[in-house]
Amino acid sequence: MRQTQLSVFPAFFKVENRAVIVVGAGDEALAKARLVGETRAKITIVAQDPEPALADLIARRGFHHIADAYDPGQLEGAVLVFAATGDQRADQHIVSDARRLGIPVNAVDQPDYCDFYTPALVNRAPVAVAIGSEGAGPVLTQIIRASIERLLSPSLGLLARLAVIYRNPVEKLLPAGASRRTFWKSFFTGAVARAVEAGDLPKARRQAARLLKASGPAEGYVWLVGAGPGAEDLLTLRAQRVLQNADVIVHDALVPDKLVAMGRRDAERISVGKRKGCQSKRQDEIDALLVSLARDGKRVVRLKSGDPLVFGRAGEEMAALRAACIGYEVVPGITSALAAAATMELPVTLRGVASSLVFTTGHDMKGDVLPDWARLAVSGATIAVYMGKSVAASIAARLMAGGLAGDTIVAVVENASRTDQKMFYGTLSELPALEARSELKGPVMVIIGDAVAGARLENAVPLAVPLSQSAPAAVAA
Repeated sequence: MRQTQLSVFPAFFKVENRAVIVVGAGDEALAKARLVGETRAKITIVAQDPEPALADLIARRGFHHIADAYDPGQLEGAVLVFAATGDQRADQHIVSDARRLGIPVNAVDQPDYCDFYTPALVNRAPVAVAIGSEGAGPVLTQIIRASIERLLSPSLGLLARLAVIYRNPVEKLLPAGASRRTFWKSFFTGAVARAVEAGDLPKARRQAARLLKASGPAEGYVWLVGAGPGAEDLLTLRAQRVLQNADVIVHDALVPDKLVAMGRRDAERISVGKRKGCQSKRQDEIDALLVSLARDGKRVVRLKSGDPLVFGRAGEEMAALRAACIGYEVVPGITSALAAAATMELPVTLRGVASSLVFTTGHDMKGDVLPDWARLAVSGATIAVYMGKSVAASIAARLMAGGLAGDTIVAVVENASRTDQKMFYGTLSELPALEARSELKGPVMVIIGDAVAGARLENAVPLAVPLSQSAPAAVAA
């Protein structure tokens, strides 16, 4: 299982006009003094005999200097302490003294003795970007910092300070939500930002006033977004962007929480719980919900597993939005069939073997008539069956009755692309064994056809072997 939880909580300390103490006389103390010197803290350096570079910094910056041996009483009243003597045991004593006084303390190069870690800092005051690695990789954080420094304009801080002037007028004139976000997005990326970067502040103010005058209530809008098969890094860049713009995220039950969490923290989340066998809202209720939210001026993301246009009921939702004259956009996602094929390195089309691909669902096999796609399977097409576990026996029996060979290769993937995915392989005649695997609770994709023979199968489990007899390492990808 991947470790995705931090052991620290990133935060910013308020230090303006408050005491921050650095204890040390050498390079370690110099580095910390330079870092905290980028703030408006009242900085004290405790160093009986500071090295020349530190002494020069103290003189140039006007830091308070205690030129005596360290004493615990020197820490009283501080909001932060840095133990930076270069001597581990001495630093540990300082840590003990600071903790006894209830002051957060950082011991240089001793993570176990740190109440907080100092980040690599990109300073565009009042904007700050802090990069941390929980003490694991200071060099890595510096590399990331260099990349971010190149991305952020030196004028960004000035633009942010200008924004403070307009904050109250915006709150008075524009309603909360999308209208304000649209204004600020234009403010920070449009003509105002360009004028600030060019050094023309009068023009920037004129552009900001013009932008505020032209702004008004935002119109509602809906994005039908494909969340992909579940892995967060398979979400498209466009999907990630619109999630950040949404006031409301209406999501299905199959969409993982970590993907829903990619939206803005203040966005409303509404689960419509569409899962096989336990649909909490009817489709017409979901359609009405989208229309209602958009008419209220909300910017709505309808987040669906896989791709909205592949068994995602997007057709009904688009029709409802069109009838209500509400603007919308479809943001495609990676559908589960292609994620399953990628997981097993399975070519769904293969020159000379399979030149067509059919997406279907297991529900098609519940009627008495053999579906058209079944005849395509017999003719050599690759068939990707969504939600096929519960009708696996019917699929196998009727395809074989239709002429498809029983030794046709079959691949099965549960939770494709996720960390808990499971892979199986076998023949069409063995496919009924899938129904007996009650341990498979997630979405199951079945891929059938001669092209499946080209898959990489060594990490998959034979369908005919009970899971209890399979090696765990062979089950999880």
